[in-house]
Amino acid sequence: MLGDVGDQAADGYLQGALFGRYPDDAVLSEETKDDLERTKNRVAWIVDPLDGTKEYASGRHDWAVHVGLAVDEKPVLGVVALPSIDRVMVATIASDGSGKAELLGVGGEWPADFVADAGPNAGAVGDAPLRLAASRSHTPDWMQKFAAGMGNAELVPCGSVGFKVAMLMFGKADIYVHKIGLKEWDTCAPEVIARAAGYVVCRFDGKDHRYNQANARNDELVVCRPWLQDRVLAVLRSVGA
Repeated sequence: MLGDVGDQAADGYLQGALFGRYPDDAVLSEETKDDLERTKNRVAWIVDPLDGTKEYASGRHDWAVHVGLAVDEKPVLGVVALPSIDRVMVATIASDGSGKAELLGVGGEWPADFVADAGPNAGAVGDAPLRLAASRSHTPDWMQKFAAGMGNAELVPCGSVGFKVAMLMFGKADIYVHKIGLKEWDTCAPEVIARAAGYVVCRFDGKDHRYNQANARNDELVVCRPWLQDRVLAVLRSVGA
């Protein structure tokens, strides 16, 4: 019940704010019946009013609010709010592919150990294993095989997609991979944050995601540092993911 109330209240607020200011843009939201007329619009806001409903309803901190913007099917702006820890991640990606990511809220800056891409040793301490952000409630067999193939990577369980990406941004994880069950509203805003901060975001075949599609499913997600991409994709193939 609490999760439903949170979803609907946040959706109403965001829809009102977006349509009130940008009446000519399309909006795709998890909590509103989809209108495929949106696909005729070059500009689409892609919203998850409450990503991690179970976590929110149970009083956990690992949930988020996503507001993404896609132009010509490409993600260009993302806001991922983390209300339980008083942080908001904001990012933009320019037409030339360059990005800027900011952290608002407590402290007002990224953690000291955050380095967008400092090469093969980024995020590692000595011989410490890589850390893999994973779902708290669903860890398929291939995920365990993938972790083993990545040098016995350590699983870091947490809730929403936005919060998992935040774990990478905060220097608490190195890789996030997910298959089955994702939609555009789960990935759009977090993708912009990660890309703008220097991470690779792609499908399991290495291709980019496209947004504001008629079918909003977006099942395959890889987020990692650029120097890990080839290895991550090769291991995903080897374990049958």
